Amino acid sequence: MAAADLRLDEVLDKATKVAQQAEVFHLSGWNEPVMFEANRLKILERRDSSGIALRLIKDGRIGFSSTTHWNGADTLVENALETVPFGPEAMMEFSDRREFTPVPVYDPAVEAHPLEGMMRLGQALIDGVRSGESELLCDASISRDVSTITLLNSRGGYARYTKSVFSAYIGGTLIKGTDMLFLGEGKTSCQPITDPSSLVDAVLTQLEYGRDIASPASGEMAVVFTPRGVSGALLAPLMAGFNGKSVLQGSSPLVEKLGERLLDKRFSLWDDPSLAMIPGSRMCDDEGVPAERMPLIDKGVISNFLYDLQTAGQAGTKSTGNSHRGLNSLPSPGVSVSLVSEGDTSFEEMISDIKDGIVVERLLGAGQSNILGGDFNANVLLGYRIEKGRITGRLKNTVINGNVYTVLKNFQALGNDATWMGGSLKTPSIYCTNVSVATRD
Repeated sequence: MAAADLRLDEVLDKATKVAQQAEVFHLSGWNEPVMFEANRLKILERRDSSGIALRLIKDGRIGFSSTTHWNGADTLVENALETVPFGPEAMMEFSDRREFTPVPVYDPAVEAHPLEGMMRLGQALIDGVRSGESELLCDASISRDVSTITLLNSRGGYARYTKSVFSAYIGGTLIKGTDMLFLGEGKTSCQPITDPSSLVDAVLTQLEYGRDIASPASGEMAVVFTPRGVSGALLAPLMAGFNGKSVLQGSSPLVEKLGERLLDKRFSLWDDPSLAMIPGSRMCDDEGVPAERMPLIDKGVISNFLYDLQTAGQAGTKSTGNSHRGLNSLPSPGVSVSLVSEGDTSFEEMISDIKDGIVVERLLGAGQSNILGGDFNANVLLGYRIEKGRITGRLKNTVINGNVYTVLKNFQALGNDATWMGGSLKTPSIYCTNVSVATRD
């Protein structure tokens, strides 16, 4: 038995002697980034990490402690006991599951992939993007990491799985006097990324659309959100309403809306952590509850909320297997892998249909919007002007705002170009109408 396993058993044994229930969570792994700045290789390093978190239930309340520096089981247990009087009332019991449907999220090729190959990929990304504009200053990052999660508790629950993640990103800045054009594209997988062409092509397309500065755009107008634009503008305020905590607190606009059709019937959204080789996937959540495909919005109908064990207990329902946690915090509910329904309209067809509008590619910040209410308000970092059915140039000093529930109730079309964003979201472009657009002085 490995030393880490002996430590987990020791912590659990000591904790169960002083508490009614106990749970031990162990996270170990390593990360190796290769970083390029200003067209040059800058950082090569490997970072190893490991830590243990203990959660226990004593006298009806939850205690918690964690450490990344092992000082013995007694210290971890004593620290958790000290927090019990101040901890939340326990409305749960730990999972007793030990068997799960396997979800492949580990590829040994990530560990075996040579560092030289990562450096070559980063340089190929930079060279490919600069082939379209030699004055671009490019940053690139190639990283790989492998992590193992182990969970065991006093009810006999046990889970362990290992995940590999490989990421590649290329960004570029073109400076002309006081004007700056920001470009960028990334990809994340559980398997090695070796072909730079799709990332290079995406950035070169952004460069083509964004070389010229277009006329200002203002008013209520049509907006095409690219997959990255959907991720930046629409998904955060939309997903906030499904969090079990906000539902319990009454701050979600979806309270008492379960089963109602609030959005266009063409729009569906799933949480699906069962997909193989997707970084957000997993066989169970961070409390050992099986993670399964679940509709959040089914043809416009609000279908489910996201719960972990504690919020499910407070709501009088079952956990949906959506617990997420770090070493230094208690679990909380959240989405794992979001899938937005795809349509049958191409990006080009969307553009050709618009006489006066914009494309939103990337946003800067989220403004002062009421995210829990579904509002979005942000500066457009990269976006394009649409005039008479074609893209005429890049937007400058432009702000968009609106409400995600209003937008998704009255949108024009869903794209057929669903794309993975960061390994946890797959969405198409969405063609919306009557979004507020303004140009700052």
